[in-house]
Amino acid sequence: MVKAAICRAFGAPLVIEDIEVSPPGPGEVRVAVKACAICHSDIMLAEGSWGGVLPGVYGHEAAGEIESVGDGVDHVAVGDRVVISLIRSCGRCHACASGIHTSCSGDFGIDSSAPLSGPKGEAITHGLGTGTFAEVAVVDASQVVALPDDIPWTSASLLGCGVITGFGAVVNTARIEAGSHVAVIGCGGVGINSLQGAALAGARTVIAVDLESDKRDGAFEFGATHAVDPTAPDAVDYIKALTDGRGVDYAFVTVGVKTAIESAQWLVAPGGAVVIVGMTATGVNPEIDTTMIADSSQRILGSKMGSGRLAIDIPNLVDLYAQGRLKLDELVSDTYSLDDINEAIASTKAGSARRNVIVFE
Repeated sequence: MVKAAICRAFGAPLVIEDIEVSPPGPGEVRVAVKACAICHSDIMLAEGSWGGVLPGVYGHEAAGEIESVGDGVDHVAVGDRVVISLIRSCGRCHACASGIHTSCSGDFGIDSSAPLSGPKGEAITHGLGTGTFAEVAVVDASQVVALPDDIPWTSASLLGCGVITGFGAVVNTARIEAGSHVAVIGCGGVGINSLQGAALAGARTVIAVDLESDKRDGAFEFGATHAVDPTAPDAVDYIKALTDGRGVDYAFVTVGVKTAIESAQWLVAPGGAVVIVGMTATGVNPEIDTTMIADSSQRILGSKMGSGRLAIDIPNLVDLYAQGRLKLDELVSDTYSLDDINEAIASTKAGSARRNVIVFE
């Protein structure tokens, strides 16, 4: 039995209980979780924003050590340090063959084997196919990538979602050109990684757009060249003035907020793109001026998990970190024990944290 934080009622605090985690099946790995960051997606899941079946164990942005491997796993071994992500790839479906691993339509045995159960044998939902708000997790082998020994567990955990999502939206989904004008709307745990991605990709102007002054101020540490309060009366005019009167080439919306998505197209130049990174709750439908989209040849791009391909992107991000070009340690706001996970979630919801991380001894 291992200790886990379980969601038993949407919108209620998580409860700490002992659960059973099965051995890994074919193509799966069992990981001793060392660190797991709190992502807003976990909070939305726990609040029922996208529905779901309870009880469940959430958590999906993690790092740990391989305890055991199932048949057919050869790219990691017992004792390896790994990052864990919800991205998984069968390697055979049309999406995977096209390099769009985040849209994999393959079948995974772990989805039907119910790896988590309670003390009486009752099934517990394996949230997002990861369930890393627990001391041990079983995931498909495609969801883990080996890490070097010199990256701290807390920093490594962020690679699994926040970093690859924000950074990847820029370099994988949008593939911005050097010299581009870029705006990042929402400068929290995902947005600041979009700022980093834009700066490293050679953007000419990187504009941080956020309601909170401390996030705007902190954005400069991660590559922003300018910062804007979106509620300021002259916000749009200011951004236009920074971009030769045209608007930005790319606006990355990293928060799942209706008004943020709706405002983005008014910042974008003709021929530019709105990149939707943050997901709204089910039933929340932003309104877009389609006449403007057509008349200005604007584009809307969706970016799930930064269009990530773990085996390619994680080693690249680790190298950038080792070279001092990608900030990871600075993303960690605070660390908590599993017993204090509700405190970590409350801090994240308050908007004051870049990333709070649960650390397992």
